[in-house]
Amino acid sequence: MSAVEILLQPQVAPVLIELTNVSKTFLKGRLPVNVLTNIQFCIRQGEFIALMGPSGSGKSTLLNLISGLDQPSSGSISFRQQSIEQLSDRQLAAWRARSIGFVFQNYQLLPVLTAAENVELPLLLKNMSRRERQQRVINALKIVGLDNRADHLPAELSGGQEQRVSIARALVSDPEFLVCDEPTGNLDSKTGQDILGILQSLQRDFGKTILMVTHDATAAGFASRVVRLQDGQIKGGA
Repeated sequence: MSAVEILLQPQVAPVLIELTNVSKTFLKGRLPVNVLTNIQFCIRQGEFIALMGPSGSGKSTLLNLISGLDQPSSGSISFRQQSIEQLSDRQLAAWRARSIGFVFQNYQLLPVLTAAENVELPLLLKNMSRRERQQRVINALKIVGLDNRADHLPAELSGGQEQRVSIARALVSDPEFLVCDEPTGNLDSKTGQDILGILQSLQRDFGKTILMVTHDATAAGFASRVVRLQDGQIKGGA
């Protein structure tokens, strides 16, 4: 292959997260219930993936496993080729704080804190000056277009604005990977599309890798890839 042909080859992004033969079983009384079975799935750096499936298909369980909030019953989950199930609880907590930002359907903002104070929360355990924390908070709020509401309490914000604060909080530590659990589930369609546009911009302009659980086909249309889960198995998109 010539040098020109090599340059013209499409560039494939490296794998960020890989699941190999991952299964998860819970006990219901004494009976084992298989929630996920032999999941084979990878997420490449810079992808925006929509994870879809009916209720009970295992989406939340899969999200918890990928983000290190739960452990698989069998199989392996690796982040940059390191198996996260082999990390100690302390190492796992440090990895999540460093590498993952969470965006929830219900925002999970503390009502007694301002928007800026809510965004600052993930930084309080980090070794940085107050001035550096404040600058990061301002930058994160600017990215989501809410720096002019920094001193407002959640009760003084609309649902869409609260979700923007939630996204800013997820971003403030500059994680590689955003996990979004039904981020537009409590929003009207117009506001939801605005939030999805922000997520799309984070992928396109800031190189963030995003995994979004959604029931909404319109929301999934903003993603670069759709993965479908049914009866604990991936049925398409992996």
